[in-house]
Amino acid sequence: MKLTRRTLFLTPALAMAQPQPEGVTRLKTRASKDIAASPLGIGFETLDRDMFDPERTYSHLAELGVKWARCQTGWAKTEKTKDQFDFAWLDRIVDSLLAIGIQPWFNLGYGNTLYTPGAAHPSAVGWAPLNSDEARSAWLRYCETIARRYATRVKHWEIWNEPNIANFWQPNKPTGASYVDLVKMTAPVLRKHVPGCTLIGGAYAGVAALDYFEECYEAGLLNLVDIISYHPYRAIPEDNYDADMRAFRGVMDRYKPGMRIWQGENGAPSTLSTTGALRQFEWDEIRQAKWLLRRVLTDIAMGVEMTSYFQTVDMQNYIWGSGKTNLTNSKGVLRGGDYTRKPSYYAYRNACALFDAETKPAGLLLRVEQVGGGLDGRAVRTATFVRKGAPVLLYWYPADLQKGFEATTCRLLSWSGKAAALKDPVLVDLLHGEVHPVADAKWSGGTLAIPRVPLRDYPVVLTDRSLTA
Repeated sequence: MKLTRRTLFLTPALAMAQPQPEGVTRLKTRASKDIAASPLGIGFETLDRDMFDPERTYSHLAELGVKWARCQTGWAKTEKTKDQFDFAWLDRIVDSLLAIGIQPWFNLGYGNTLYTPGAAHPSAVGWAPLNSDEARSAWLRYCETIARRYATRVKHWEIWNEPNIANFWQPNKPTGASYVDLVKMTAPVLRKHVPGCTLIGGAYAGVAALDYFEECYEAGLLNLVDIISYHPYRAIPEDNYDADMRAFRGVMDRYKPGMRIWQGENGAPSTLSTTGALRQFEWDEIRQAKWLLRRVLTDIAMGVEMTSYFQTVDMQNYIWGSGKTNLTNSKGVLRGGDYTRKPSYYAYRNACALFDAETKPAGLLLRVEQVGGGLDGRAVRTATFVRKGAPVLLYWYPADLQKGFEATTCRLLSWSGKAAALKDPVLVDLLHGEVHPVADAKWSGGTLAIPRVPLRDYPVVLTDRSLTA
């Protein structure tokens, strides 16, 4: 049994037209409308700054299989004249997403130059409305107005974005106390006007600013919100992630054990010339696709309730706290300009097909042995799930995507026990969507042994064929 070695990425349509090895099929994907619930989301941010045309994305998102979309609400775009609000642009976005089976959730921000003068761009990205009584009153009026309008359509509301970095907390120095001041103002308005809402706090840049987080919790943040969100940008998705998340959760647990967490924004570029997070590393479209799979599947294996990939489409002439950059932030699963699908789009669609809410993390045993290529077998990542009574077993090598990786093989041993039954084992290549039969699997005393399987620098799935068609 062997997976096809690809030097070029083939879209599903092109792959179907190629001669397939005997027994190889394709993973059946599903539209978002056909999935009842899922922990997987997509970024729909920056439309407060008109960074892309949403109308050109809906046909793609409808087929992607995600169930969540993070939308930035854009105070400055909505209130251009004092006390006059125009939500038509946001209405179209919310209603269009709901129509294709995707639930929007709101990131509430940013500033407004009517009340927060001095911003580098009319969108007032990152400017907090705390420096005057007028700004505070205007912010609360805006929050009440938007809450009333979307109370029946949007139930998840995140307060601000990355307040722990200077770029998004202007004009003053970021402090946990000042951020919680904003949350204390905002949360009661949302709870009053959006019955049954879920409030999300933090939206932290990274997970390592432990002193800042503790300052937030000392000021009472965890008693004001229901979920804490974070943005763990790193070139190697798994790099120190386990330890960082233990520390991240540990700080929260001292104040409120069991707090829910969402990974609210994380993405990788697909080009060398890019701006935004991770721009200093070498990227291409295949590296981006591998990174995406490793990020979201690591998150859900760790029990993160929802994980969102940033972003839907490349953002041209990107705008952030310092103003317009005249550069493209190439983190989209769709290419900027022509809105065509990248390999990351197809990879994410494959992941969405298998990892909806019916696929649950499980304590199954999966052991990887005899790793080729001189690699450290102890570094191989594994994760186990159960779906419809069948095991879904993941494994991959967490290689540095900038250094390249020579595909190799390993030996798999799996103990599924009574928790799951593997009747017709197959390997699913999530990057390409191929389903390969496993002809040399051997059962002995309830243990499945496969002497030679491909080891890649992105997740491959061992599961039952019944889950792929």
